[in-house]
Amino acid sequence: MGFSCGIVGLPNVGKSTLFNCLSNAVAESANYPFCTIEPNVGIVSVPDTRIKALADVVDPEKVVPASIRFVDIAGLVRGASQGEGLGNKFLSHIRDVDAICHVVRCFTDDNVTHVDGDVNPRRDVETIETELIFKDLETVEKRHERAKKMARGQDPMEKKAVALTERLLDHLQKGHPARSFDIGDDDDSRVIMRDLHLITVKPTLFVGNVDEDGFDPATNPHLAELHKIAAERDDQVIPICAKIEAEIAELDEEEKKEFLESLGLEESGLDRLIRAGYALLGLQTYLTAGKKEVRAWTIPAGAKAPQAAGVIHSDFERGFIKAEVIWWEDFVSLGGEAKAREAGKLRLEGKEYVVRDGDVMHFKFNV
Repeated sequence: MGFSCGIVGLPNVGKSTLFNCLSNAVAESANYPFCTIEPNVGIVSVPDTRIKALADVVDPEKVVPASIRFVDIAGLVRGASQGEGLGNKFLSHIRDVDAICHVVRCFTDDNVTHVDGDVNPRRDVETIETELIFKDLETVEKRHERAKKMARGQDPMEKKAVALTERLLDHLQKGHPARSFDIGDDDDSRVIMRDLHLITVKPTLFVGNVDEDGFDPATNPHLAELHKIAAERDDQVIPICAKIEAEIAELDEEEKKEFLESLGLEESGLDRLIRAGYALLGLQTYLTAGKKEVRAWTIPAGAKAPQAAGVIHSDFERGFIKAEVIWWEDFVSLGGEAKAREAGKLRLEGKEYVVRDGDVMHFKFNV
């Protein structure tokens, strides 16, 4: 299934425009077309200049970038946790994603009505978070009741579940998301927590949808407020102008570059969002380069060499012997694997090697 990021927000904040821009922007790319799995799910490629650099050296038959799934989740309204609007459907979709991109309106436009009458990022963020916390409260209350019944039979795990869910209920009732809850170092508590599949435990980043002139928090009080909210909880803000992104999505690569330069931007907001989503999911990339293909492979940050090999095929992990590793810059500057080997830039690494983001790897295995 791959890793996925859910795009959430109130109605009319620019959420679907953003999702449609993702679909348009990536559909133009020959290598990894955006494909819509359901009406609200798309796979997008992760922008990565290293792949092009490797492909220029190797001239492969095909190039395959890393990818992540974005899920456009129906606009959430107040009362969704009680089934208002598309509430229950929305909440089941959001439970399935790995991280959350919360789109918040940071522009004023009389032609685009706001569901609550005026633009107020703090209230909007609280509306969404409250609904998610309510849904988690419901989940934790059920688990707490079950644990109390089962703990009567002296089950030590259920006794722990009673204590943990009691503390967690108190935390959520105070309006705090589950991701700021201190589980402690106990493995059983981690298992209990994981099995709850809570929504507010997911890592979150904010997307501030601004107008063309609204990128500077010094002159856009709505964006400044969103930065303040994010700082209070150690979250990140990516300012994006959905209008600009919609224009960029219509351009070819050369025009896109010129347009961005005219705005004083190095890359599109979507590229920044895709990369930020990838990092938010705790993912990184290693590369393989050969005549058949140059490819970026997605692994969790901190993965060791056998685990990285297993992403290609389970046999590679099972029969892992060693990995040949070249740093991507060495591969490019020296002109490929053979020259990197001659220059002493190819290393042999064993089972304990922690893969770096940007390693070019080749695995030896025996099954």
